[in-house]
Amino acid sequence: MRVFAIPMTTRFRGITLREGALIRGDAGWGEWSPFVDYDPEVAEPWLRCAEEAAAGDWPAPVRDSVPVNATVPVVAPEAAHEIVRRSGCATAKVKVADPGTSLADDLARVEAVRDALGPTGRLRVDANGAWSVDDAIGAIVALDRAAGGLEYVEQPCASVEDLAACRRRVGVPIAADESIRRASDPYRVRDLEAADIAVLKVQPLGGVRACLRIAEDIGMPVVVSSALETSLGLAAGVALAAALPSLEHACGLATRSLLTGDVATPGLVPVNGALPVVVPTVVPDLLDAVAAPAARVAWWEDRLAAVLAVRQARQS
Repeated sequence: MRVFAIPMTTRFRGITLREGALIRGDAGWGEWSPFVDYDPEVAEPWLRCAEEAAAGDWPAPVRDSVPVNATVPVVAPEAAHEIVRRSGCATAKVKVADPGTSLADDLARVEAVRDALGPTGRLRVDANGAWSVDDAIGAIVALDRAAGGLEYVEQPCASVEDLAACRRRVGVPIAADESIRRASDPYRVRDLEAADIAVLKVQPLGGVRACLRIAEDIGMPVVVSSALETSLGLAAGVALAAALPSLEHACGLATRSLLTGDVATPGLVPVNGALPVVVPTVVPDLLDAVAAPAARVAWWEDRLAAVLAVRQARQS
């Protein structure tokens, strides 16, 4: 196991440093990078994903490239415009409802992104479950107007029940993220008709093949999204998107630009709004350049031991 620590280009998801580990297996490397505040129970599926990658156990692709969206953090409108303009993507996802920011801030950011995309680009927003149902209704109406039409709103409310109530009261499609990847039963979103689109992230859900089973069973269009991985971790998301029988929406896998460094080459950055279906190779010099200090390596070793203990307890 090799541990990395990579500063981020901008604060995102409340963090400025992305830590994770690379696991070596028979066929190569896999990335294990659950966020540091996640307990061992939550981090265990992330390890399964890394083990699957390191074993080379991915399904055959049915496409050779994957369309992706630009990801716009909580930044000033001018910065948001520049991020989208430089991305070359025809779709953008804008983070909204961040603590300490106002709806007016979000509207200005969305308007700037619409200007950068032009009238034909697709624009989606992600609230990370921050709103109540009533607040979500008002915000979605305003954001839809500012966007000149939203493709969808991702996780406007935290609970599946609130997500379903919100969906019944708005005309904009609803996507479920946390209600799938952090739920004890990811199929409640389907059973309660709480969403139109399923957002799947390979690490939290246990790997590419596990996500393919969920995609088949959940019965709604899928958007594959990242968990702020390096190019090695992003390759697992690309493998899932490449193996899906149908891919109706651009995927949220163009997040390499949020990191100041990488561990593998080629770096998975979009060209003309798409990522190639490739498996990057871990490069020792790159890995050495972002190696975590000894104290953090020890922390990750202890964390791995705790996750393996959780796994053993489940199996006994």
